[in-house]
Amino acid sequence: MQRCSWAQTPLGIAYHDLEWGVVVDDDRTLFEFLILEGAQAGLSWETILKKRNAYRRAFDGFEPDLVAAYGAEKTAALLADPGIIRNRLKVAAAVGNARAFLAVQEECGSFAGYLWRFVGGAPRQNSFHSLAEMPTHTPESDALSRDLVKRGFRFVGTTICYAFMQAVGIVNDHTVDCFRHAEVAGMNPESRYIRRP
Repeated sequence: MQRCSWAQTPLGIAYHDLEWGVVVDDDRTLFEFLILEGAQAGLSWETILKKRNAYRRAFDGFEPDLVAAYGAEKTAALLADPGIIRNRLKVAAAVGNARAFLAVQEECGSFAGYLWRFVGGAPRQNSFHSLAEMPTHTPESDALSRDLVKRGFRFVGTTICYAFMQAVGIVNDHTVDCFRHAEVAGMNPESRYIRRP
């Protein structure tokens, strides 16, 4: 079975086969991926996948309203938790991003509705033959990054935003020889947030 070349380990293969590139419309999952992609900065995605369950436990199932309420005591506990990336800036960003996330929900009705505006509601179906062809950012990820930063989010550079967009199905970047390319394209014809004339 042909897969994207980056899927090499049992954990990576399971993530590739079941999650990567599948449209995510629910805000809790979007928040989880936003925090995990930020935590990944400077590290491998495999490292984050290994710590994902510990992150879910430490961050109360990635419920943004709970994370937004974290104070100094909880932050100190997170920084002492060996199950997650104990980077002070990343932990502080996760809490601050939760607060910014709630503000987006308040303004736009949902984070998903806000997010999908950057691609007009329809997932981008790319046709790359290799990882080398894939961009590290696009005009859409540039725009998303700029807007998130303006709204107070941190660890949301354009490269992180593009990885986030790949993860949550805003773009289908499975290579054309990968068995998931057609599967993901078939299950993701559009998001429910697509703009109609």
